[in-house]
Amino acid sequence: MMKTVAGPDGKPRCGWCSNVEAFFPYHDNEWGYPVADDRTLFEKLCLESFQSGLSWRTILTKRENFRRAFRYFDFNQVAEFTEQDVERLLQDEGIVRHRGKIEAVINNAKRAQELVAREGSIAAYVWQFEPLKECAAQSQTTSDESVALAKALKKQGWKFVGPTTVFAFMQAMGLVNDHLEACVMRNKVAQARAEFKRPKSRT
Repeated sequence: MMKTVAGPDGKPRCGWCSNVEAFFPYHDNEWGYPVADDRTLFEKLCLESFQSGLSWRTILTKRENFRRAFRYFDFNQVAEFTEQDVERLLQDEGIVRHRGKIEAVINNAKRAQELVAREGSIAAYVWQFEPLKECAAQSQTTSDESVALAKALKKQGWKFVGPTTVFAFMQAMGLVNDHLEACVMRNKVAQARAEFKRPKSRT
């Protein structure tokens, strides 16, 4: 059974917050709240792909560096990156210097442009994969929906978007509410999800 930890205000939070102090504000203000902004959705998919094989602590610590390096994840700008940009990024000590993942972000920016042209927005597409039923909180690392979304993205040419990466993206972007039942933020996220207007695809 997953346990909670006391937050700065003494109220219970998801246990993973205790790993590092910076997790508390991320957990309280970002994780699980529904997102419809394409730039934010693209950023999170990219950062989750960089996390593959690493810890979220590493990525969160470097997040501002990633944002500066990748033009704040404006996928229209990133899609124009060249081999010179790849070499520049491989010399950037502020990010994770992994050629395959860097090239994947550039590739995925181009795929994002194609998706937006077809669906109207990234948000309209990914929110079609919102689960109809909630699972037991923090009981799994993939879902049928994350498998389906990962498969669909890969078919479109996206890279580094496996089911586990996509499930972490869905947790963070509010497609599922994975806060523990006893976590003080669970009801706040549930309310935000209830009030959230799901974006619609134009196809």
